[in-house]
Amino acid sequence: MTRDLVAGVDTSTQSCTMVLRRRSDGAVVGQARHPHPVTSPPRSEQDPKAWWSAFLACCKDLAADLGRVAAISVGGQGHGLVMLDAADAALRPVKLWNDTESAPDAVALLKRLPAADWAARTGSVPAPALTVSKLAWTERTHPGLVARAARIMLPFDYMVYRMSGRSVTERGGSTGTGYFNPFTNAWDPGLADLAVPGIDWPAVLPEIIGSGDPAGTIPAASGLGALEGAVVGAGSGDNMTAALGMAIRPGDTAISLGTSGTVYGISDTGVIDPTGAINGYADATGRFLPMITTLNAAKVTDTIRRLIGTSSRSSMPWLSRARPAPRDGAFALPRRRAHAELAGRPRRAGRARLVHLARGARAGDDRGGAVQPARGRGSPEGAWRARRRPADRDGRRCQVARLPADPGRPRWARGLDL
Repeated sequence: MTRDLVAGVDTSTQSCTMVLRRRSDGAVVGQARHPHPVTSPPRSEQDPKAWWSAFLACCKDLAADLGRVAAISVGGQGHGLVMLDAADAALRPVKLWNDTESAPDAVALLKRLPAADWAARTGSVPAPALTVSKLAWTERTHPGLVARAARIMLPFDYMVYRMSGRSVTERGGSTGTGYFNPFTNAWDPGLADLAVPGIDWPAVLPEIIGSGDPAGTIPAASGLGALEGAVVGAGSGDNMTAALGMAIRPGDTAISLGTSGTVYGISDTGVIDPTGAINGYADATGRFLPMITTLNAAKVTDTIRRLIGTSSRSSMPWLSRARPAPRDGAFALPRRRAHAELAGRPRRAGRARLVHLARGARAGDDRGGAVQPARGRGSPEGAWRARRRPADRDGRRCQVARLPADPGRPRWARGLDL
């Protein structure tokens, strides 16, 4: 059978999505999606076997064309802490990026090393989302468990490992760990040691390969049938792969409103922000991806949708356009459960602002007959405005020359006064 297709896998917080495209013209040939277990912060954990099961279900749906797949790669949720024993079994459920139970551990890490030093060595400052904080949480709550790990990796690394049998990673996703240096493209074991001392980090962390390099090929032992022999790409984090898909270039600003909300751009030089307001991530092309992140985005609009009694998400596009920008009407400040990663300005320089217990606010409701449209418009604008302030702060690094269309951007968010 001719290998004329490529497969892309998105293993996200909510689901696994697999898309098959023709190599010749990029046309979509098939698509499947299966859910992951629902989580709810502050504790947000999943069994990695659930990700693999969802992927296998997608493969089953697309079985007729899998023999045509020449290569497959994964874009996945970042930061999650996957710990496997010598038999490749998870030592405990994976703490995901949006789990905030490690907030006190992020504070403790900042006491062990100043924020400016963290930023200079990783581009970021410890926050509950970063893997290094989850390592510290694990050692505090389950002493000795990290020492039992034979492999420590990220969620998308786990999927690549299951497909190829090779434990590898790349610079884009790894910059969300808090112990990877994007300026030298190398692990920084000394930072991981601040979370859990005494571990042979080079032995347990994945091998770093180029973002465009193959991790290997799918072996017969994988049990993936017709996919056997397909090349497995290195993969990357979800925002890094989105930037690739949208062909983001310096001068562009991308906005993603999904489970989380992110604003990011491409920079030729790394960003070092000791306040923690901007994460200086790496991208998957050898450049950098400065990013502003908050925990909630689509959850805000879903909450407002229920409050105003709309029957489905299909009502939101009409409501969000039914009224001018709410300068004199309703707006939402979506800080409900906003987590520490990038939540506005810090109280003082050099200290990351941890506001994972913050709550949202709704203001400007009027008594007229347009309350429902005003709230419908106010919620997505609030989700955007929560990200715009730190984005404005960083205007000197990422000037907005072009706002590419994000295929994953909800319909209600299109056409807003951004």
